[in-house]
Amino acid sequence: MTSLAPVIETTPQAVPWRIDVNRGQRIGRVSSEWFLRPDDEKFLSLTDLYARVCARADKASTRIVESRSLRVEARSDNAERLTLLAPGDDHPIAPTNWSFGQLSSLVGAPASYL
Repeated sequence: MTSLAPVIETTPQAVPWRIDVNRGQRIGRVSSEWFLRPDDEKFLSLTDLYARVCARADKASTRIVESRSLRVEARSDNAERLTLLAPGDDHPIAPTNWSFGQLSSLVGAPASYL
């Protein structure tokens, strides 16, 4: 007579990763840069970082404007700080690095100079 042994299904146990502290390198600059950041730029979890990025993306907007219609304004109280204004809008524009580089090339000046 043949007997069958009962099959007991077990779920695999999660085993934590072992970290070998003797491998890799210690770069103190990374942690010092993190500590030097203001509190609103420190994220203790990826969830907090994701929430901040989503909030910033929700507030962002895109406009297509003719470059000829843009105004650059310098105030007398702070002549070194230039403000970029679009037609019909009194709020300054904050262009991305790419769009600022494009505007700089139109006036023939390197973006790093401006």
